[in-house]
Amino acid sequence: MSELDVAGQVVELVRRLAGPDAQAEVTVTRADLALTRFANSFIHQNVAESGTAVRLRLHVDGRTSAGSGSLVDTDGLTALVERTLAAARLCPPDPAWPGLAPPAPVPAGAVFDEATAFAEPDERAARVRAFVDAVGGLEAAGYCRTAYRSGAFANSAGHSASGRMAEAAMDGIARAGGADGVARRCADRLAEVDGAALGGRAAAKARAAADPIELPPGRYEVVLEPAAVADLLQNLSWFGFNGKRYAERQSFAELGVAQFDPAVTLVDDPLHGSALPYDLEGTPRHALTLVDTGTTRAVTHDRRSGAEAGVASTGHGIPGAATFGPIPTNLRLLPAAARTAGGDSPAPVGGPAEGIAAGGPSGGTPAGAVADADTAALVAGVARGLLVSDFWYTRVLDPKRLVITGLTRNGVWLVEDGVPTRAVRDFRFTESYPRALGPGRVLGLGRLPLRQPDRTDGVWWEAPPLRLASWNFTGGASG
Repeated sequence: MSELDVAGQVVELVRRLAGPDAQAEVTVTRADLALTRFANSFIHQNVAESGTAVRLRLHVDGRTSAGSGSLVDTDGLTALVERTLAAARLCPPDPAWPGLAPPAPVPAGAVFDEATAFAEPDERAARVRAFVDAVGGLEAAGYCRTAYRSGAFANSAGHSASGRMAEAAMDGIARAGGADGVARRCADRLAEVDGAALGGRAAAKARAAADPIELPPGRYEVVLEPAAVADLLQNLSWFGFNGKRYAERQSFAELGVAQFDPAVTLVDDPLHGSALPYDLEGTPRHALTLVDTGTTRAVTHDRRSGAEAGVASTGHGIPGAATFGPIPTNLRLLPAAARTAGGDSPAPVGGPAEGIAAGGPSGGTPAGAVADADTAALVAGVARGLLVSDFWYTRVLDPKRLVITGLTRNGVWLVEDGVPTRAVRDFRFTESYPRALGPGRVLGLGRLPLRQPDRTDGVWWEAPPLRLASWNFTGGASG
């Protein structure tokens, strides 16, 4: 049976076992994930998994419960309905139940690439080989993955939807002594992932990070590469534009207020790339502008948070949203080219082939610190500041102001008069992300975005490099 047939069968089972007044919604998702991992410059693991998940949520006699399973035969589906009904009888009343999504047209979704969905291990291994060859004898580690999901939704209000997606991603490091360089890429097509370009970029960054100096803590002007910008987008998504946190006054967001620099336009855009065209509740998904040229315009909602706020769902129902809240999962910081042209952004870049050669001069010393022309243009305007490759281990200190502490990683360089002059030891930082992006604080935005992969397939963050007026570095990475 197809996923849609399975979803329809579960709805009919609910009607038969719980009566015509029971409300039910069902999602059926088949997920295939293949992962080729490498360390010490050779492949040490190639794994693939495939599974089908059925999730049922029902509302009966004023009570709501949810259940899930992986068996799609009649006995398995019947057991799922029976145990979810049994759970409903034990649940407290749910007066905030928002009801079911009504029938509505669902968009076709992103372009689907069959070659990526059903890629062979040799195709991922070829990209690993290219990455390892390109690092030129440095130690290399990382992964290349391909993912495929097909799914369907049905509810007892007569709404149904289906879709499918494919995704490829590569994330690798090169190590020169104690210095690491990183390169990442997420794309809708495996053909767009260039292992050699990514390996060359990582190696150039690693070599340029040798012999770092130590700088005192303080506020520095920064150029953040897309890997670091992705951390900003992820934390803004989870803790800022979350409709539940907004309703609880735990978010910095103030609708209609110019909270960001006019250069900042943030759009959650699932149909721009690999994601299903409907959410967990069957609500069609569309692009949602959260920040428009600096002004906060929206937060995300599922049906429950939207009903409480008196607005419609924005298509952000996810597992666990009743507890944590609905969040954007495909957030884009629109690059300068997209804003000035008024159209879509340029295609993501995969490595230094689109700009400055990884192994050669990068517009400064040490060679390779700046791996593409887009970043070089931002660095050229910095009188004295830092070029930051990546953030990691970021944690929230103050959710209301979204103050984050974390560490730099995979390369930091001192920039003087537009030239990276020395590698710098990693810093700990403590910074309010909305403040750092506030009015007058964005000094430059690149033209070429780079999509960064998340640990979960179908979740990604896309941004160009970003130049900010200041960033608060509070100590060494060990502090």
